Amino acid sequence: MRVVTFGELMLRLQPENYLRFVQSDKLEATFGGAEANVAVSLANFGADACFVTKLPTHEIGQSAVNSLRKYGVDTSKIVRGGDRVGIYYCEKGASQRPSKVIYDRKYSAIATASEDDFDWDDIFSGADWFHFTGITPALSDNMAKITLEAVKAAKDNGLTVSCDLNFRKKLWTSEKACAVMSDVLKHVDVCIANEEDAKDVFGIEAENTDVESGKLNEEGYVSVAKQLTDRFGFKAVAITLRESLSASDNNWSGMLYVANRAFFGKKYHMHIVDRVGGGDSFGAGLIYALTNDFGAQGAIEFAVAASCLKHSVEGDYNMVSKEEVLNLARGNASGRVQR
Repeated sequence: MRVVTFGELMLRLQPENYLRFVQSDKLEATFGGAEANVAVSLANFGADACFVTKLPTHEIGQSAVNSLRKYGVDTSKIVRGGDRVGIYYCEKGASQRPSKVIYDRKYSAIATASEDDFDWDDIFSGADWFHFTGITPALSDNMAKITLEAVKAAKDNGLTVSCDLNFRKKLWTSEKACAVMSDVLKHVDVCIANEEDAKDVFGIEAENTDVESGKLNEEGYVSVAKQLTDRFGFKAVAITLRESLSASDNNWSGMLYVANRAFFGKKYHMHIVDRVGGGDSFGAGLIYALTNDFGAQGAIEFAVAASCLKHSVEGDYNMVSKEEVLNLARGNASGRVQR
């Protein structure tokens, strides 16, 4: 099973530990990006994962490519060119202080890419699944066109297509996101969202839920998934369920809605090391499970467990194995030393 993901790979700069930007004299440098995070997770599970983007030919662009290669991600379809690697600055929150992200990604190589950069028939040759997020079409008007071309080509080549809505208000408005994504999602089979995406993009809201108070109404999300399915004809909808008790402690679960039935994963209480990439690791876990015949309940359990573990790992990439995820999904949540 070969999975292709498509999006922006960025340079992540952050203060050490929990220092604030204004306190820090130096910044740690790593790489990450929603679809790249999914590709790395899949490769770590043993899947054949290919990441597609555009990156400059200079040393920072090459370092970004190398960050994927060392985990076994196929980088052969990455287009080289352009001038910039997008940057994001991340300040990790703690207790009641939220995390902060500042973007410096305008005019990045992928944001200024053209339709001629990507030969989708070649990229999708031999592939079975295509994954992208709502971040990619938000990068520029041209990227919105390229994303639509990509999903159409994926369907023409017989691939299953998944999309994580991943609404980013710093990249576009709700109104523009709704207009663009309404066209793109017509070609999507599996939709992934968090507790706020459907509301922010399409105005579909779970009743009796307050994400900031840490109180979620599970049945409200069944209604959200049904409304999304009715509107776009998805084969499956997966929703992450985060109860934010503080920046440091969350409850975490998820739901998979398929064939008019809702399947809920077990709930984990997490003490967070790094929450960036948590949703991406959920998507990767879901894709891996669905492509390996885990069944609906097994798929949501694997996805929730994978993303739970990601919250304990520094950086964007989820550095856990399939066996570690299965161990947690089967009930071993004690965190005791493994000897």
